[in-house]
Amino acid sequence: MVDKQAQALRIEAGRASELGAVHDGEGTNFALFSAYAERVELCLFDESGATETARITLPEYTDEIFHGYLPGVKPGQRYGYRVHGRFAPEEGHRFNPNKLLLDPYAKEFSGALAWDDAHYGYEVAAKLDKDLTFSTLDSAPFMPKCVVCDWSADPKAPVKPMVPWDRTIFYETHVRGFTKLHPAVPEAKRGTFDGLGEKAVVDYIRSLGVTSVELLPVQAYLDDHHLVARKLSNYWGYNTIGFFAPMQRYEGRAGLASFRDMVRRFHDAGIEVILDVVYNHTAEGNELGPTLSFKGIDNFSYYRTTAGKPRYYVNDTGTGNTVNTSHPRVLQMVMDSLRYWAEAMEVDGFRFDLGTILGREPEGFDPRGGFFDAMGQDPVLSKLKLIGEPWDIGPGGYQVGGFPPGWAEWNDKYRDTLRAYWKGDEGLVRDLAARVTGSGDIYDERGRRPWASVNFVTAHDGFTLADLVSYNDKHNAANGEDNKDGHGHNLSFNYGTEGPTEDKGIIAVRERQKRNLLASLLLSHGTPMILAGDEHGHSNRGNNNVYAQDNETAWLRWEELTKRDEALAAFVRRVIALRTEHPIFRRASYRDGCVLRWVNPGGGDQQEEEWDDPGLRAIGLLMHMPDVEEGGDEALILFNSFDGEVVFRIPPRVKAGSWAVVLDTETGPDSDEGRKGLKAEQEITLSPRSLIVLM
Repeated sequence: MVDKQAQALRIEAGRASELGAVHDGEGTNFALFSAYAERVELCLFDESGATETARITLPEYTDEIFHGYLPGVKPGQRYGYRVHGRFAPEEGHRFNPNKLLLDPYAKEFSGALAWDDAHYGYEVAAKLDKDLTFSTLDSAPFMPKCVVCDWSADPKAPVKPMVPWDRTIFYETHVRGFTKLHPAVPEAKRGTFDGLGEKAVVDYIRSLGVTSVELLPVQAYLDDHHLVARKLSNYWGYNTIGFFAPMQRYEGRAGLASFRDMVRRFHDAGIEVILDVVYNHTAEGNELGPTLSFKGIDNFSYYRTTAGKPRYYVNDTGTGNTVNTSHPRVLQMVMDSLRYWAEAMEVDGFRFDLGTILGREPEGFDPRGGFFDAMGQDPVLSKLKLIGEPWDIGPGGYQVGGFPPGWAEWNDKYRDTLRAYWKGDEGLVRDLAARVTGSGDIYDERGRRPWASVNFVTAHDGFTLADLVSYNDKHNAANGEDNKDGHGHNLSFNYGTEGPTEDKGIIAVRERQKRNLLASLLLSHGTPMILAGDEHGHSNRGNNNVYAQDNETAWLRWEELTKRDEALAAFVRRVIALRTEHPIFRRASYRDGCVLRWVNPGGGDQQEEEWDDPGLRAIGLLMHMPDVEEGGDEALILFNSFDGEVVFRIPPRVKAGSWAVVLDTETGPDSDEGRKGLKAEQEITLSPRSLIVLM
């Protein structure tokens, strides 16, 4: 039947100039890169994806691209590829035409992957050197299918918010986790782009004062085989298999349009949308992983293989494989994907998971390597917000401060210093001073700005803020890995009881510590990032690695919110408003004329020998920024991580006048009542473990 229908289709030469399945109104051009394949078959399927209706060899091969044009093939057509070539794993080649392969440029998938031995290019039952054996099982019945789409950039697209970097506040969240239990989201929309774009959700996020939502991966990914076997699923999404297609389970009724509709609703509210993207590895794993796409199309080109032993993969990611962005066609795919999401899907920027890998050439990490050069000169991408996660497990993998100008970076030095300081660790005041003033020791070179430091105390990976102050140890048993997964160095503290408690004293100190960490974060120079749910005390119940917890452990449990949680959210709004209203807390440059003065509890300047006092845990930061409306901006932040009171002698203002307390983490957002008109040389008492802001 397949052969008969194939004969009825007239395949033309087509073109190699545009990869993927491109519909032109009359038919569809199919083009697939492979440097080492011998032949490529295009497989067409019916709408269900269950029945293969035609199998056609792409007739032309130009510049390492197989291509052909099928008149009459319209959007909605299901398809996949079978790629013929040498099966020579010891030379880095793993072609196996028994495996139906996903198009790397597919913009949409239909159907779900069902795990089966047929997905593996080798015989799973083999005892020795199994990856050197050859499987003849057909994987098509168990594979999702690619879908021909007619989806491109809208020439009348609304203008993007273009929030200036110095005003940016990131809010890291998850499409599914944020909406799955949200009472204002209709049941049918929960867990989808439609749900995240609901007016009640957008209005809530805007009410916080944040400017940019950063979404955990939404590009098509897989539920790992080992997770499915344990009746779990991939929650975070760091297991990409399609760099152009959105994750099916997040799509709303409008399909691809549901994503762009969501983006536009945020844009209407003045909020940017940033995507967390994973171009460092794919879901195909190592030599024992499945053959789903890249591995069967051109394994030796798409992946970095070990020198002299290309049977094996470079594993700088810890996931089994590493994408080879040193190859020009692979780099092109990454760039084409990014431009697609920026132009057709209208997003405002990207956060690059394990971003160091993208800058690693064969000789090591290079901030002037091919990927960074391509990004820097691209007329579309260079104008977006670009954030790197500047580490991986490869050689020279820790590159905080090493990314080129124009990039921001997640700053884990900020995270660790702030956590340790507020926990009460000693000898951290000098480092604290650097972190809260924009980490100039790391970023103040080559014209980089304070915003290059993306400051955070919590993120999706690790404890939530509530858990950071409630658990000494991780509690990851639900992941099925004997609590061996997840980071062991959390710099957390439970203040007397592990986990939930009814002890009012413990609750009080935990709530104050949340306010301390949030206030420090939001008033530090640099770009703050808040983890969604931290503003109302969301807990993952002690699990610091909820990558597999697509359930109520990780979903935000909106109906459990208490008055205490609402008070914390009000506190966050108050501190964000302070940051927004006063440029002194969000400096745009290290050379803006802002005067920074560190003072000791006696009101005098911090002396050099005092910085090295290991017992010093209370200090003040006096800031004055001239040339601001109404004659300047001035603030005094007092830090006390002692578990006892500290009396500070108030230093004089740079300009004449008195001080007023505008924020006190001991008393919450209404802290200025009764503490106005404070003069120099007066004393003010900081409660144990607290922070005060005077302006």
